[in-house]
Amino acid sequence: MTTQHIPNRVPLHPLSRRDFLTRSCLAASVAGGGLRAGRLRGGQAAPPSEIPRIDPGYVGPQFFDERERQALLEVVESGSPFRFWGPGKPQKVQRFEEEFAKYMGTRFALGVTSGTAALDCAVAGLGLGPGDEVIVPAYTWWSDYTCVVHAGALPVFADIDRTFNLDPKDFERKITPRTKAVIAVHLLGGPCDLDPILEIARKRKIAVLEDAAQCVGGSYRGQKLGSLGDVGIYSFQINKTMTSGEGGAVVTSDPVIYERAVRFHHMGLTHPLFTDRIGSSTVPTFAGENFRMNELTGAMLGAQLTKLDAMVGEMRRHAQVVYDGIKNIDGIRLRQRPDPAGDIGYCVGFEMKDKATRDRCLQELHQRKVPASTLTGSVLLPIQESVINKRARHPNWPSFNSPEGKAITYGPDTCRQTLGVFDRFVLVRMGAKYTERIDQYIIDAIHQVHGMVA
Repeated sequence: MTTQHIPNRVPLHPLSRRDFLTRSCLAASVAGGGLRAGRLRGGQAAPPSEIPRIDPGYVGPQFFDERERQALLEVVESGSPFRFWGPGKPQKVQRFEEEFAKYMGTRFALGVTSGTAALDCAVAGLGLGPGDEVIVPAYTWWSDYTCVVHAGALPVFADIDRTFNLDPKDFERKITPRTKAVIAVHLLGGPCDLDPILEIARKRKIAVLEDAAQCVGGSYRGQKLGSLGDVGIYSFQINKTMTSGEGGAVVTSDPVIYERAVRFHHMGLTHPLFTDRIGSSTVPTFAGENFRMNELTGAMLGAQLTKLDAMVGEMRRHAQVVYDGIKNIDGIRLRQRPDPAGDIGYCVGFEMKDKATRDRCLQELHQRKVPASTLTGSVLLPIQESVINKRARHPNWPSFNSPEGKAITYGPDTCRQTLGVFDRFVLVRMGAKYTERIDQYIIDAIHQVHGMVA
């Protein structure tokens, strides 16, 4: 069964972040005059003269300045865009890795070409492969599924909860003797409920791979996301916090995981730079890929890293103002946040009683030019046609040809709780460059609309 056959179900492809920004945010760029004091007029959308220009935009590019320009120019002038050698002395990627590891509080960091590549390297670092099961949230980006399939392992979906992240109880229910790892994704700027996930995983000797691609700079109980599990990954694609257009990183404090990830990203080989970091090599050469980061990317990321705290601080500030402004609305149910201080403030989320009410709420917010959407930027994976049909790049791919792989079924019945969360929640996107006027306008609009439709 595909999503087209499910009554009142969402489309097969939910809005991408790019579509969301284009349709909901850029369309809301209406210049206006002063906002009236107090609540918006009951039952009526504000006239254009009262609507501020609400465009959250892309975070990292809003902070571009002379630092990125100078770092890129240094690479161009050196004539050495390759990270290991050239006519100059390439050091941008090396320096970024060292500073990034220090920032995240881990022993090692590895720069790669994308967040997807980082996941593939992390899975290789953990030594996962045929016969292994990996638990994956039912709502996340494709790469958390494909990295398992590409390793020849078997993805097992667990539901998300009101954090928008992995439900620890369903994670525990889905464990079998073959479970070797869990991908704990920190989605839409908010950390997952890590304490119970880590406790369950350690008790059952299951590796924890943290996917902090959508939460770069976030934290949990004072520790940076990505540093609490066995291995963590990040993305620097334009929709993420800090950006180089594309790019990713792997972090870990385990030298064996690090060396395996290094070898996988460098065709199975190593390099004196990495051997020196580890102290001595313990992993033999094996077949790998080419996911090496180049110096231009490293230069951009080195400059952006110096601003990461400022980027996150601004988004957090605006999101907290809005959360504080709506938390006392009668009957409102806010997104569950296991550690509000660690949320990077990418969005504000609240729950309606059902899909019809959610849709009406979105319609009313859109009339007021508020950048609101359903859960966005990821995919309801178990109901995708290619997942239901277990289609890999070759019909004999090992993931689905073991007895367990042949027996497993995907589809809406495997993720009813996730589908319910998706159907009920409204997201309002926060921008690092918002103003107090925009924050207050969003608060007023949510007050008005929630009172109308709840």
